[in-house]
Amino acid sequence: MHPSAMRLLSVNLGRAKAVPYTDQPEGVTGIDKRPADGPVRVAVPGSEGFGASGLAGDTVCDTRHHGGDEQAVYAMAREDLDDWERTLGRELPNGAFGENLTTTGLDLTGALIGERWRVGPELLLELTSGRIPCRTFQGHMGEPRWVKRFMEKGAPGAYFRVLEPGEIRAGDPVRIVHRPSHEVTVALQFRAVTTQRELLPRLLAAGGVLHPEALATARKYVAEYGA
Repeated sequence: MHPSAMRLLSVNLGRAKAVPYTDQPEGVTGIDKRPADGPVRVAVPGSEGFGASGLAGDTVCDTRHHGGDEQAVYAMAREDLDDWERTLGRELPNGAFGENLTTTGLDLTGALIGERWRVGPELLLELTSGRIPCRTFQGHMGEPRWVKRFMEKGAPGAYFRVLEPGEIRAGDPVRIVHRPSHEVTVALQFRAVTTQRELLPRLLAAGGVLHPEALATARKYVAEYGA
């Protein structure tokens, strides 16, 4: 894909909504995200459990498991959504998976942990991990066996931390400005922490740019079972 084709199709924001399928204490979720009409400010939200979304105007209700510095921004490739549309036989608009950024021209599954994206002229993001599906995601999608099917497909989209804040909007170009020297992709990291735990030792090559929870899981596995 030519670099000029790498861009944001939409920047998506969610409002708190009461639903029957979340275990969030107040029974609300912000997973139902819709494209914003104008520019959106993105900044460091604060640590997990206290910080929420990195996007101004976006709601993360369950800060026990979502949001925070290591999951400040969630991106999904339009190409992966299109693939799911064909599989599910239904329309999936931008934001359908609860993603903040819907991209085109970018291979998120093959992206490297620690990869850095310049989005628009200001915002700099660093990739931390793939998205682990949860009960709320399953309820939001309303598809049977959704969590298992999502894990089996292994195209989870990616979480990012914010290195340099900035304003973004639909149509902004995305430039990959840094690729680490290791080979730990989103696909590898996702499989290691979900369905193929024997891959966990390979995650250590990513070092400190990896999501801290995934890094701790990999270190614990090596301590117990060896590399």
